[in-house]
Amino acid sequence: MTEAPNTVAFTPERLAKAREIIARYPEGRQKSALLPLLHVAQEQWGWLSSEVMDYVAGLLSIQPIEVYEVASFYTMFHLEPVGKHVIEYCRTGPCCLMGGEDVYGYLKQKLGIGAGETTPDGTFTLKEVECLAACGWGPVFQIREKYYMNLTNERIDEIVEELSK
Repeated sequence: MTEAPNTVAFTPERLAKAREIIARYPEGRQKSALLPLLHVAQEQWGWLSSEVMDYVAGLLSIQPIEVYEVASFYTMFHLEPVGKHVIEYCRTGPCCLMGGEDVYGYLKQKLGIGAGETTPDGTFTLKEVECLAACGWGPVFQIREKYYMNLTNERIDEIVEELSK
């Protein structure tokens, strides 16, 4: 997790990547590059501060509010600093019917934090999300691109132990 500096700028490599992404779209349609650029920005800083979102708006020649609206809509974007591992857990009906509320309660107790909070050591952040589209394998959570399915308290212990190393 890296805080965005006062003068926000992509690294040269990420700026080249951003320019390549923007070039995919016709003139006047740069806003179409917004989602991929937000991913590039979050990859660099770990979260999207208002300064970072303003920077992205400038790259795309759009108003900052247009970036804020998109970034705040999608749960995959972090608008506050997060831990090393962001555990996004599904809170919808199918996962709850398969024991999700109990498993997530256990996870919260084990980590000593609630939804939207980060452990004091900065290792884990818990984030409630809508459907992760793995309804047949619930309860489920996601860390980055990896899904953890058919969760039990024992499996939670294994995952937390593994990621704490």
